[in-house]
Amino acid sequence: MNRKSAFLRRFIQDFYLVLVVVFLYAPIATMTVLSFNNSKSRTQWGGFTTKWYGELFSSSTIMDALYNTLLIAFVSSLIAVIIGTAAAIAINSMKPVPRSLLMGITNIPMLNADIVTGISLMLAFIAFGISLGFQTILIAHITFNIPYVILSVMPKLKQTDKSTYEAALDLGATSLTAFFKVVFPDILPGVLSGFLLAFTMSLDDFIITHFTKGAGINTLSTLIYSEVRRGIKPSMYALSTIIFLTVLVLLLITNFAPRRKK
Repeated sequence: MNRKSAFLRRFIQDFYLVLVVVFLYAPIATMTVLSFNNSKSRTQWGGFTTKWYGELFSSSTIMDALYNTLLIAFVSSLIAVIIGTAAAIAINSMKPVPRSLLMGITNIPMLNADIVTGISLMLAFIAFGISLGFQTILIAHITFNIPYVILSVMPKLKQTDKSTYEAALDLGATSLTAFFKVVFPDILPGVLSGFLLAFTMSLDDFIITHFTKGAGINTLSTLIYSEVRRGIKPSMYALSTIIFLTVLVLLLITNFAPRRKK
């Protein structure tokens, strides 16, 4: 009975795991198959083709949206990392009461609804006379990325030993040199995590981008939303497949490279 119950329990656990994986990756597999479908129909197979990938790279609209998306995500993440790291260092050096207060304020943008953040930023830009466009999207993305960077860097700052920084100062190093030689290498994993998290959040954002963008500029999320009413083109399936495969390859490299070094 014990063997049968153990086998049944293991079978249920494996079946549940397989079921979860199927629900997670079945839509992505469907999208990948449709990107090679010669027919525009989502229900009929019209033969294997790669013409949607050729149409993707020949479409100036999609390429401009992709360029805007990657540029905004990279620049906003880089600026957010600089500001967020400096803010995390300042917060970490405060006394417990103001530190807890500022950390609570930092959590508010993350818990706030995206639509509220998007509308408030749009109204702020209009109130200050800033025309909506590329610069407003960039400022908005920097704004909502900073809290993620702070929360990624703070745990690493708490793990660092302040005495090593003070020892570097006693040995004649300037404060800037001591920071980059002693503190920064210790918090580097948190900085990289904050950058990747900010880049991902910026890449996926739609609501805040929708409210802060002007006419004539699109990102991938806003472009896909505008095409939903008319019907999404198969070339967007091809673009999504390329993005998924790129992310998958990066994850595999990140996970297996440290093991080979060891």
